[in-house]
Amino acid sequence: MVRVKTLIAAAAAALVGAAAHAAHMPMPPPPQMPMPIPMVIEQPIGGWYLRGDIGVGIQTFSSFNFTQTNSAFVWPSSWTIVQQDLQDTTIFGGGVGYQFNNWLRMDVTGEYRTKAMFKATGSYTNNCAGGGICFDINQGNYSAAVFMANVYFDLGTWWCLTPYIGFGLGGAYNTITSIQDTGINSSGTNGFGYAATNNSSLSFAWNAQLGLTYNVNNNFKVDFNFRYLNLGSPQSAIVECQNTTTCPSAFYTFKDTSSLDFRIGFRWLFQSEGGVGVMSMLAPQPVFAPQPVYAPQPAYAPQPAYAPQPLYAPQQYAPAPQYVPAPQYAPAPQYAPPLPPLQSRG
Repeated sequence: MVRVKTLIAAAAAALVGAAAHAAHMPMPPPPQMPMPIPMVIEQPIGGWYLRGDIGVGIQTFSSFNFTQTNSAFVWPSSWTIVQQDLQDTTIFGGGVGYQFNNWLRMDVTGEYRTKAMFKATGSYTNNCAGGGICFDINQGNYSAAVFMANVYFDLGTWWCLTPYIGFGLGGAYNTITSIQDTGINSSGTNGFGYAATNNSSLSFAWNAQLGLTYNVNNNFKVDFNFRYLNLGSPQSAIVECQNTTTCPSAFYTFKDTSSLDFRIGFRWLFQSEGGVGVMSMLAPQPVFAPQPVYAPQPAYAPQPAYAPQPLYAPQQYAPAPQYVPAPQYAPAPQYAPPLPPLQSRG
């Protein structure tokens, strides 16, 4: 029983000592919070910009109509256009605009479309000298100055590329110059007429666009643009015959003149906060979101100082009792053999 109590007391002392040692060990550091991933905040991109464009236009018109001005001559009823053509043009343009946000912008543009030669060949059979088929070959030059107000919708940016669509309304100042009419009769004779003046007229114009912008940096962008442009219906000056008094006078209308334009443009965006000034050609550094402020680590109370373990006195055991040796017993007595029986007397 004494041994069991001793073992229990020793185990309790070991547990208390281990707890005291653990109490004096340093506390583990708090777990490290992962660093937040820097978040790039998109800078405001609103502001004014300048633009310049250069390109080519594939031009055409739907019909070449005449309007007679000399009623003394009957225009041939069989007269019809058998061939018409308007050559391509070179486009030089520029403008100023405003970027409202990362998907909407507007600008006002002006452009000059260089002179392009046109040709329209008409034929007729009635009233033809010689009784066969006669021809009228009309040719001259066409040019235009176009002024538009445009709105664009940017559709998002991937790998510095921004697709967009756009629409515009405005006017086209169309000019027809050096128009002349050469008549070829089946009889072999020729007629000739021309307009003594040039004619310019203002027509309503509109466009629809789609394009792709390459963002070189926040200020400088390169535009690749495809545009359908309707230029209205320009008119020529009156063409007068020169070698006959029976020739009708007329002016001509280029019905629904239009162009498919392919342009390359450059845009210079001014910093919105800096106003108009020197533009930085280097991409600005991204603005990172501020790091979160973490709460300070709690101050832990100092560990209590435990009293030293008591020193136990060694157990004093009583000496084992001395046992008395067993007594020596005397040997068993030797019994005498029994006496023989008495013999009877006779």
